[in-house]
Amino acid sequence: MPKAIRFHKTGGPEVLVWEDVQVGDPGPGQIRIKNHAVGLNFVDVYQRSGLYPMQLPSGTGSEGAGVVEAVGVGVTDLKVGDRVAYASPPLGAYSEVRLYTADRAVKIPDGISFDTAAAMMLKGMTAQYLIKRTFKVQPGQTVLWHAAAGGVGLIASQWLKALGVTVIGTVGSDAKAALAKAHGCEHTIVYTRENFVERVKEITGGKGVPVVYDSVGKLTFMGSLDCLQPMGMLVSFGNASGPVDAFAPGILQQKGSLYLTRPTLATYAAKREDLVACANDLFDIVKSGKVKIEIAQRYALKDAAQAHRDLEARKTTGSTVLTP
Repeated sequence: MPKAIRFHKTGGPEVLVWEDVQVGDPGPGQIRIKNHAVGLNFVDVYQRSGLYPMQLPSGTGSEGAGVVEAVGVGVTDLKVGDRVAYASPPLGAYSEVRLYTADRAVKIPDGISFDTAAAMMLKGMTAQYLIKRTFKVQPGQTVLWHAAAGGVGLIASQWLKALGVTVIGTVGSDAKAALAKAHGCEHTIVYTRENFVERVKEITGGKGVPVVYDSVGKLTFMGSLDCLQPMGMLVSFGNASGPVDAFAPGILQQKGSLYLTRPTLATYAAKREDLVACANDLFDIVKSGKVKIEIAQRYALKDAAQAHRDLEARKTTGSTVLTP
């Protein structure tokens, strides 16, 4: 019987259990996938901890890559033997074998391995929609990216550099600063000892930036607003330090008629054509060599709890792959 990581109550990494699961035949519109690699993401922590409420018991994980074992009635785009990747609900990627919604999976092109696909789908497609659609960056612009040495940050920094954009990245240590610079960050700010608002103003000659990409949340939110030019946009797409405190919308007016958005891949890739276009753009930039996917950590899938501990302790950089 195949196994999967599941949790029956919310809490710390210790609530994750490695247990047998029943996986039947795919129903209409479904495929059965044998996973070869699974991606680790901070959203998995939010779900496990209870920050994002889940119906329990639950599987977890939304990103993986594998081979189609069976297809259900009505599935025409995919066939048995296809190499596929995915990064959308329903949850359950932390598994050896799973059922999945066929129109949420995309074919992996030649030249992209299972590990690379699993390491980049959620992070890479997030970077894609953030810089191509949420705020359409232009050559010559300067942007601020928090957690630049993280999985999304490393992909986005390389992609932005390829687009002719200057990236200012915040990081937690000198080692992470070196990593971010090696992946396209022109300027790095070690937030543990530097005031990132002051440094951004210094780097930009007091002008600030047109957009801030912030996945840190509570600890950086107000400072991020202060880094923006008038009519700039704060793209808040995560809360690694906790959810942002309530605030009066009038503060956006006071700080320069600012824009605030809280986007998610689920919305931007809700239509299959948008999902496929986003994934193909990602595959193309990676195959071009302009964006390299760094898999810095690997764990056995059964050791997912330890992977979560390391992720929350900021011990990881780049992408992490769990192997079933």
